[in-house]
Amino acid sequence: MAIVLQALPCLARAPLRPLLPGRPMVRLASGMALAEQAQHLFESTVGAVLPGPMLHRALSLDPGSGLLKVRDRSFQLRQNLYLVGFGKAVLGMAAAAEELLGQHLVQGVISVPKGIRAAMERAGKQEMLLKPHSRVQVFEGAEDNLPDRDALRAALAIRQLAEGGGSALLPAPIPPVTLEEKQTLTKLLAARGANIQELNTIRKALSQLKGGGLAQAAYPAQVVSLILSDVVGDPVEVIASGPTVASVHNVQDCLHILNHYGLRAALPRSVKTVLARADSDPHGPHTCGHVLNVIIGSNTLALAEAQRQAEALGYRAVVLSAAIQGDVKSVARFYGLLAQVAGAQLTLPGTRASVKEDEQLRELAAELQLPDLQLKEALETMAGARGPVCLLAGGEPTVQLQGSGKGGRNQELALRVGAELGQRPLGSVDVLFLSGGTDGQDGPTEAAGAWVVPELASQAATEGLDVATFLSHNDSHTFFRCFRGGAHLLHTGLTGTNVMDVHFLFLRLR
Repeated sequence: MAIVLQALPCLARAPLRPLLPGRPMVRLASGMALAEQAQHLFESTVGAVLPGPMLHRALSLDPGSGLLKVRDRSFQLRQNLYLVGFGKAVLGMAAAAEELLGQHLVQGVISVPKGIRAAMERAGKQEMLLKPHSRVQVFEGAEDNLPDRDALRAALAIRQLAEGGGSALLPAPIPPVTLEEKQTLTKLLAARGANIQELNTIRKALSQLKGGGLAQAAYPAQVVSLILSDVVGDPVEVIASGPTVASVHNVQDCLHILNHYGLRAALPRSVKTVLARADSDPHGPHTCGHVLNVIIGSNTLALAEAQRQAEALGYRAVVLSAAIQGDVKSVARFYGLLAQVAGAQLTLPGTRASVKEDEQLRELAAELQLPDLQLKEALETMAGARGPVCLLAGGEPTVQLQGSGKGGRNQELALRVGAELGQRPLGSVDVLFLSGGTDGQDGPTEAAGAWVVPELASQAATEGLDVATFLSHNDSHTFFRCFRGGAHLLHTGLTGTNVMDVHFLFLRLR
């Protein structure tokens, strides 16, 4: 997500809504239920990456001189600023930007998810809403996070504004590719397990505005892009498909992805035409020297807040990684093994789990290829812990769809981790795992995620629910909705932000 200011046109992309804005985190009673602590921590984590506070941390305006400071850069404003934006957080970002910039903001266009304004109004999130006489025009579209006609109209309005002065929300396919063809290709890639980097590489190749296209349309205006990262590693060329970043990918990268997922032979003629045209472009890729890209929010920031708040609750807290990715089955097994190894150390301080489990954990960590994984540090913390421990991580695993059920990657991960925990000896340690999307919407459901304990599968069986059956149909949401009346689901509504998912693993001696 990003918000871009041009002086200047401006582009914005942001998250959805806050959970409990301004709610202080205080030390809670030691007897507080583990599930209550987990949900409280999730709320506080999301609250740290809401659009308004993040934007104000990055921007400051001297009302007297009209000097806008963005980190260590300054820009002179003379009622010459335009704003464009797209993404789940952009509504709140645009509201905060308009309030800060005042009369210097001439005009704006933003593209936001369908229904977000009504959701913010129902939740009483006035700080996320534009004022009645706002200079910013709002387009809602991309239902179920897929490009549609409404999002296309928004993209064209954004391009028109940029030339005059999130990624599904900025479609604008290059002719002769149609919106429907782009939708179909996106769905097929996602269903076969393509990650966000792969999806955005294809999107950029087929878009007029992504891959630096928006910045090119705004040239020669100075462009400031304020970015909220919803991509592992925070690569600015991938976030929102890099509308203000010259693409580093070429046609061969696209073909490699399409080959990998067995889709190259089924490509529409129009897509082949666009890719062939790009491959033979004599001008080559354009540059974006007139652009300042600034990341103002990320999963790393959210996890840092989670660590502070977990410590305030009395936990030894360790951030494992902000780059959890890979197949959800492997990620679930990793968390199951981690709980077993960590539980053994908590039960008998100074001891280790069996050599077999310890080696399996390290091998699986190596297979997942997590660049910032702090596994050694986490295990050392466990060895020296004299109280409860909370292991924190974030990222975006992928789910390869095999069934026709309803769910999302957070609910699927939680259910799989619950199954893993139930199959492992954990000793006299209470364990809870939570997985939640910071945007408040996990897949095409109204839940943000779910939490589980080792007894999940056995408790579900007493209600006639078989975990394995639900997993075989990718039907995690139906499971959690039925299990104990949905008590294990996280319900936050749209949060107004999006910095991927967060995972919490709590371990506490009984």
